[in-house]
Amino acid sequence: MNNLKLAVEVVSAHDLAPKDGEGSSSPFVELQFNGQKFRTMTKEKDLSPVWDETFYFNITDPSMIPSLNLEAFVYHYNKTNGSKVFLGKVRLTGASFVSYSDAVLLHYPLEKKRFFSKVQGELGLKVYVTNDNSMRASNPLPDFFQNNTYHIPMQDQTQLPFPDPVLREIPIKKTQPNRHTFHNIAKSNKGEKQQPNSAAVAAAAGMPNVSFSMNEMKSAKPAAKVMNAFAGSASPVDHVVRETSPVLGGGKVVGGRVIRGNIPASTYDLVEPMEYLFVRVVKARDLPSMDVTGSLDPYVEVKIGNFKGTTNHFEKNQSPEWNQVFAFAKENLQSSILEVVVKDKDVVLDDVVGNVKFNLYDVPRRAPPDSPLAPEWYRIENKKGEKNNGEIMLAVWYGSQADEAFPDAWHSDAISPNGSSSSSHYAQIRSKVYHSPRLWYVRVKVIEAQDLVPSEKSRIPDAYVKVQIGNQILKTRPVQSRMMNPQWNQDLMLVAAEPFEEPLILTVEDRLGNNKDETIGNVIIPVGSIDKRADDRPIRSRWYPLEKSMSSARDMENGKQKEKDKDKFFSRIHVNVFLEGGYHVLDESTYYSSDLRPSTRVLWKKQIGVLELGILDANVIPMKTREGRGTSDAYCVAKYGQKWVRTRTVIGSISPKFNEQYTWEVYDPSTVLTLGVFDNGQVSSSNGNGNRDSKIGKVRIRLSTLESGRIYTHTYPLLMLHNSGVKKMGEIHLAIRFSCTSFVNMLNLYFKPHLPKMHYVKPLNIIEQDRLKQQAVIIVSARLSRAEPPLRKEVVEYLSDSDSHLWSMRRSKANFNRLKNVFSGLISVAGWLGEISTWKNSVTTLMFIAVGFYLMRHPKLRSKTPPAPVNFFRRLPALTDSML
Repeated sequence: MNNLKLAVEVVSAHDLAPKDGEGSSSPFVELQFNGQKFRTMTKEKDLSPVWDETFYFNITDPSMIPSLNLEAFVYHYNKTNGSKVFLGKVRLTGASFVSYSDAVLLHYPLEKKRFFSKVQGELGLKVYVTNDNSMRASNPLPDFFQNNTYHIPMQDQTQLPFPDPVLREIPIKKTQPNRHTFHNIAKSNKGEKQQPNSAAVAAAAGMPNVSFSMNEMKSAKPAAKVMNAFAGSASPVDHVVRETSPVLGGGKVVGGRVIRGNIPASTYDLVEPMEYLFVRVVKARDLPSMDVTGSLDPYVEVKIGNFKGTTNHFEKNQSPEWNQVFAFAKENLQSSILEVVVKDKDVVLDDVVGNVKFNLYDVPRRAPPDSPLAPEWYRIENKKGEKNNGEIMLAVWYGSQADEAFPDAWHSDAISPNGSSSSSHYAQIRSKVYHSPRLWYVRVKVIEAQDLVPSEKSRIPDAYVKVQIGNQILKTRPVQSRMMNPQWNQDLMLVAAEPFEEPLILTVEDRLGNNKDETIGNVIIPVGSIDKRADDRPIRSRWYPLEKSMSSARDMENGKQKEKDKDKFFSRIHVNVFLEGGYHVLDESTYYSSDLRPSTRVLWKKQIGVLELGILDANVIPMKTREGRGTSDAYCVAKYGQKWVRTRTVIGSISPKFNEQYTWEVYDPSTVLTLGVFDNGQVSSSNGNGNRDSKIGKVRIRLSTLESGRIYTHTYPLLMLHNSGVKKMGEIHLAIRFSCTSFVNMLNLYFKPHLPKMHYVKPLNIIEQDRLKQQAVIIVSARLSRAEPPLRKEVVEYLSDSDSHLWSMRRSKANFNRLKNVFSGLISVAGWLGEISTWKNSVTTLMFIAVGFYLMRHPKLRSKTPPAPVNFFRRLPALTDSML
């Protein structure tokens, strides 16, 4: 039996023509395919209606699909006489039908019915072919609406075809009162798209049913299907970006536009709203002594259901202060009682000082911009029910991820494998925002030295200068001078980061032999005292005295020169040192730069807009084994400009939900946002620093491809290149919006060069750029690794493409194929001539020889008579003279 179906999702229409005489229309869509007709509901007085209805057409003969057409007619329903007025149509041929995995939402412009018809607007459709047997019933023509009722089996959460927020709005008619109630239904899995079976199948399986009346039912778009990311080898079909329509904080996103409905406005409008129970443990006072010695080592344990979080313990302190926040996801709450227990830390068994209990039904709700909830003192109740064991200051409230306590709070999904929730463990998994330092190029021109004094005065020194900032070391070429005044005139460039902590060290050394050098003198120059320039104007050079020892040079740097040394004769070095502010210091791949501003703020361009990113959820492959099953501890890191963001780590889940939103300022549209997904290797590490974080994949998004004000919601594949080839590691679900604040400033950027002016006035060679880029990445990774929690070195290097300069066989083959495409015409001509010379096709070769003989016998065909236009221009002066 053939179960092939053509699925048509009628999503929305935009900017339809008004037809009711009052500047509006009441549109509906009628679909026709292979003799079958369906229609949507009528949207009263709406020129940009949203239907989100799905219809399924039977395909009797799959071989006839290319010859069949799908037609979608948009009509205005006239209530006065019950007629319908044509608003436009869309016609799709069967050759354009694809499978579900390749289907995307497309907005088709409406076509005219006749030449003089007035049609405007577009219709959003998603069309695909499927062979799924268990599909939701379609909505046929109007006469079917009145008496039909669908019976949808609620077997499990994965079979719900509707998004969860829509389900809450649907009135449910229970066919069996003692079966399922609505609050028992878990949230639908957005990673799969499954439709319920028919009522007959449900009855045969003995499953409970929930009935939806057609008059009460609201259409909803099925959740986007997620490809199987755990297969060993994924097909190229899995490597595509797919558009989604999630329900975010600002409303439901359809075609890049937000349909708000009854959802209130929110600052976190690019992520799904998530409710949390927040518990702030501030401090305690007048706690009793529990040990024989009369001391107390208190800590607090916050428990709700199976989730438990603990604070740090203080030794011998009866009035401790913690000021720590705990956040429990409301969807995971398994109890209606919150218990805050104060305990005494002991070697064998911890003693219970007392507890405070809260009924969750009495907990208040808070939403920004409300001020933070004021904590209160609560008496601690002991095991006997007595409230004389001191007091504890607490604040308990319901909030969302928009709460200012969310980033630093301990989360219920952050429990380590051993059940620990200590601050040292949580420091490795919480969300943070980082700022990379501002980088500068340091140009050092070593000109000459005078009066060098080598250890052996009889020999001519083979002198060179070593220039050092931190771990960066460069050397000039060695030069010999009989007068002890060597000249180099050599430029060296290094990278420095603000604040300038590392000084510039110049060391003049004498090369005595292989791997044997002798120091002649040193000078230390604070980088913060070096002159800065923003263009190519010359900077005055200076002479610096050379100190024999490094300690003396440091004293000279700090102004601690001794009185007896002020009139002492010194060797000296002549250098020109300055900070190049007119360049942009590249710390990432040139092709995927997220920031093109020069180092000096004076040359910075004006801000043109704001980039907002909502990191919703992900589906990743298991990266480790824990308790006999595969799992992952995933987190995301996004980079744009100098700002890096890191989400919290969701422990023990291959389908983590982040729902975190971040914002960047945009100064150039020709930039790229980079986001990477990693597996946290510090969760199972005892010292929190032993394992490397594993790479899962990364995504790059060019801002120049984004339309201002539009919300883009897509799932992006996470791909990694292994020895066996490209492998899909999972998917990441993102919501992105670029808002242009100044169109004039953005337009002005298109008339300016891509990089700052100094890159063209005094360009750096490719080899030097790659070397400086590597030094910049090392500096940025070292600075960010000093943060708490640290952004690890492997993460920074992966997002910055630090290995892009290395040779790659795959990249070499790709470049070779590009060259073949460029010279494909010449290669084809050469191949054709080769075939003629080898008589591969004797007819072609004979014709080529015949043409050659013919040209030899008729030399006039090869005459050098110029063509008519040339003769005309040669005669033009004579014609002009005759006219004059």
